[in-house]
Amino acid sequence: MSSESMSSESMSTERSTDGPRRVAVVVDGYSAGNFYPAAFAAYGTAVVHVQSTPELIPAMAPPDLTAYDDTVVATDEAELVEVLRGLDPVCVIAGQESSVPLADRLSEAVGVPSNGSALSPARRDKYEMTETLRRAGVRCVSQFKTDDPDAAVAWAEDHGSYPVVVKPLSSAASDGVVVCAGPDAVRAAARNVLDAPNMFGIANTEILVQSYLKGTEYIVDTVSSGGERYVCGVWEYEKTLLPSGKNIYNRDLLADPAGNPVVAALTAYVDEVLAALGVAWGPAHAEVIVTDEGPVLVEIGTRLNGNISAPFHDVCLGHNQAALTAQAYTRPEEFRARYGGRTYTRLQPAVVYNTPTELDGVVESVDETAVAEIRSLESVFSATVKLAPGSRISPTVDLLTTPLRVYLTAPDEATLTAGYEKVRALKNAVYRVA
Repeated sequence: MSSESMSSESMSTERSTDGPRRVAVVVDGYSAGNFYPAAFAAYGTAVVHVQSTPELIPAMAPPDLTAYDDTVVATDEAELVEVLRGLDPVCVIAGQESSVPLADRLSEAVGVPSNGSALSPARRDKYEMTETLRRAGVRCVSQFKTDDPDAAVAWAEDHGSYPVVVKPLSSAASDGVVVCAGPDAVRAAARNVLDAPNMFGIANTEILVQSYLKGTEYIVDTVSSGGERYVCGVWEYEKTLLPSGKNIYNRDLLADPAGNPVVAALTAYVDEVLAALGVAWGPAHAEVIVTDEGPVLVEIGTRLNGNISAPFHDVCLGHNQAALTAQAYTRPEEFRARYGGRTYTRLQPAVVYNTPTELDGVVESVDETAVAEIRSLESVFSATVKLAPGSRISPTVDLLTTPLRVYLTAPDEATLTAGYEKVRALKNAVYRVA
């Protein structure tokens, strides 16, 4: 194990002018995990980063290590447990999807509030996730896992109806997920999963085949503290299924829970899911499809929503999942008194727009005039340009290949829709492509 500054003299986590300073530990704070340092700092808590791999994972937005009080590169788990015990942390939490099992083990071993390791596989492996729900009597999909593409085809044929969905057992962000209309598509999708690692660089050794869920898909974000959860956001997915079987996720639309039976049904269902999977602490990001039979889980991750923008959520929701998580661990009684068992209020309409593209080539330049025009729109809160000059841009086939992410919010739906339509008109002008 290596560390940049674990000595008692140099660690700013050791002591503040008011006495010992509390410490939170974030394991692999990639992507959305970058919101944790500021969230915990607001509660007077220092943050130590644990990097679980010798090198940073290239496929993900890297952690801003300068925001942490210290960084530990873990090479020996038993030694890491002893180091973390010495910090007397308030929590050990996952900064992104693939670090959930390690964070579960570490939090359990260190003796801080934890979801425990017994059900860790069910909170990470999509097959185990669904089977755990089935054993608990919670509505779930039919499924089959195998390392043989021909066996995947045989199950799909025996299942009796197409389409079916092929996906890796453990990934995120729609990586490797394909809706298959027939046996040839199943075989090809299964081979593609086995032939490539998942987005975290881990080899796929098995394929998951599931029944297709027909209905509207939603995000349900929660934060729990001691078994009491707060629903901090429900977003409706607007998506398009391509002929290839890949889904393009277009807009996430913030649902208004006031008098909304869909939000109530989703909340009741996700409560069952959290209970079945042993989620008593921290954030969860669930994707659920409302079918004719009722809500059915697609998957759930015990980590922050990857689309989180803390300042944006503060405006349209009055809070954000990272700050709520920090409060849940550092001030659990206060959190439960204010949020336990409750659901958010939508302060104003909001949309997260992951823009699709049909551009194909190498980015020669970014048109800053077009970017500035997008950012100047009344309803645009912020816009993230994902690609730099020299990057490859290709037609969008999934969430990972969207070149812009735009956060929009406005006091009324008309202003919000007008802003969205203007962004749609401008999005292809952002990149000049060779």
